Amino acid sequence: MTAKNQVILTLLSVGTLLGAVLLPSVADANHSWGNYHWARTSNNFTLKLGNNTSGSWANHLVTVSSDWSQSTVLDTAVVAGSTKPKPCRPTSGRVEVCSANYGNTGWLGVAQIWISGEHITQGTVRNNDYYFGSSTYQYNNEAEKLHVICQEVGHTLGLDHQSTDGTSLDTCMDYYHNTSATDTLSTHPNQHDYDELSIIYSHLDSSTTVASSPAASSASPSEWGKLVSASRDGSSATYERDLGGGDKLITFVIRAR
Repeated sequence: MTAKNQVILTLLSVGTLLGAVLLPSVADANHSWGNYHWARTSNNFTLKLGNNTSGSWANHLVTVSSDWSQSTVLDTAVVAGSTKPKPCRPTSGRVEVCSANYGNTGWLGVAQIWISGEHITQGTVRNNDYYFGSSTYQYNNEAEKLHVICQEVGHTLGLDHQSTDGTSLDTCMDYYHNTSATDTLSTHPNQHDYDELSIIYSHLDSSTTVASSPAASSASPSEWGKLVSASRDGSSATYERDLGGGDKLITFVIRAR
């Protein structure tokens, strides 16, 4: 498989990467991302999504915000962006969503979250126009773009993938590839995603990191560090980089089929 069809998820964390499992009931839903969550003192809380996108990404971001706001524990609101799309720097207490031609990087989308303990303090989402708008990427269509941006925003809420085997569970948190603009499978969250968010945010915190956390420095997603695990078929791998002070950069790489 070529590097051009990879998607990577980068997390700045002090925890470990947990696998995703799809199970049938609310109580058993289990695809949280290492128990990472935004600290808040009440539900519903509203997380701001800074719009630093252009073209159809902006319309997709509105759709994604509406979709994730159907959760019973949180809402998202699209607001004016606070960064340049390149390099898409984070803003405390919110998620900056960007789109640009990031070049032949090997990824379609990257989500980064900064962690204090288990609490998310800020996040970024980058969507790579390099693969959308040319024949370079086999799945160059609007449904695939919606799948990518929906999934990356979902990661910044604390969700992991429901599945990475390439089949569709009809959730944007799986690793299906949309074959055309009319192929709308896996372009929205499903009930298991909402169930998992209810579990993640079932407790309240004594303080909040939403729109109030201290700034943190970003780390280059290209510096993954050492390989710590890989699937037998080579479709996914996890890398770990020690950032010092107890912090680690965890990079989860998924290669498209």
